[in-house]
Amino acid sequence: MDFKLTEEQQMLQETAARLVRDAYTFDKREKFSASETGFSPEFWQQMGELGLTAIPFPEELGGFGGTGVENMLIMQELGRGITLEPYMESVILAGGLITQLGSDAQKEELLGAIASGELQAAVAFDEPSSHYLLNDVQTTAKQDGSDWTLSGRKAVVIGGHTAGKILVSARTAGDVRDEQGISLFIIDSNAAGVSRRTYATVDGRKGCELFLDNVQGELLGTAGEAFAAITYQAGRAMAALCAEAIGAMEVACDMTLDYLKQRKQFGVPIGKFQALQHRMVDMRTELEQATSMTILAACVADEADSEERSRTLAAAKFLVNRSARKVAEEAIQLHGGIAMTWEYSLAHYAKRLVMISHQLGDDDHHLEAYAKLMSVA
Repeated sequence: MDFKLTEEQQMLQETAARLVRDAYTFDKREKFSASETGFSPEFWQQMGELGLTAIPFPEELGGFGGTGVENMLIMQELGRGITLEPYMESVILAGGLITQLGSDAQKEELLGAIASGELQAAVAFDEPSSHYLLNDVQTTAKQDGSDWTLSGRKAVVIGGHTAGKILVSARTAGDVRDEQGISLFIIDSNAAGVSRRTYATVDGRKGCELFLDNVQGELLGTAGEAFAAITYQAGRAMAALCAEAIGAMEVACDMTLDYLKQRKQFGVPIGKFQALQHRMVDMRTELEQATSMTILAACVADEADSEERSRTLAAAKFLVNRSARKVAEEAIQLHGGIAMTWEYSLAHYAKRLVMISHQLGDDDHHLEAYAKLMSVA
């Protein structure tokens, strides 16, 4: 694949890289993680001022008309800094759903605010027993005239503790795992009947459990027909996660190589030992394979929905999940005990890589999805 960035794309990548490098040292990240919000509102504001939160949106909606490739460039730099801000959840996933399903009034009200960084949104698809299945929806929505009320419980809502608006999937018809009958609603996070239990995730971010008790919601799109849009936008989010993993893997590989050059045993750097050289090569090989699949995923992410697109994204997420865990495990092994200390940043890169390998489906989930898509090809 001959993949070259345009001049504009290079400028975008340099802008994101400079922002992360200047604003997101590891010490600052630790302070952001320990704060009440769990990330840096100032950094989020800077992203908005630089236009990074507007990249994926059409120009007529206040954005820059970016594609999956532009999303990849930003997410890769955010991965290098293991940043804590819910960029994927708010801008790519929630913003993408509003762009695809929203009415003109909803787009005008919400997308400009998301694009400018003034509004942080979140998505609530997962439930305590859903296990990656976006069609496993037990939360219900009932209609009374033109009003809708939602009741149920959502799990692992990343960024939901600080989001102003939350997009919630709810069942308006059908059985628990039917794809038909799933609707999408916008709720105000401070609306009556909404309660949240905030907690820290393994990788230093924050999420929440969302409890809904007759909460008023605003329908997004057509009732009972949101599943196709949810899966389509989840595919765009998967491509973005792959890019974030690549950024984190690059740093983990670089840190490991530097350590092998500096750490001495028997009077020589341990990087001189052939067995460790081979393991370092294995890490780089995993990174290169994952990078190629991530580029492919970015190129198809914004294409029209098709079985080929779905197969490509499932294959990319499967391979990147495997590679991310492999790189994380090897980096820790080659560093020895220092890699497990809280004060050393590598441990946090490893944790984020492991969490990415589970977000929006682990490798087993996507291998099964790929096999099903191949069987009907």
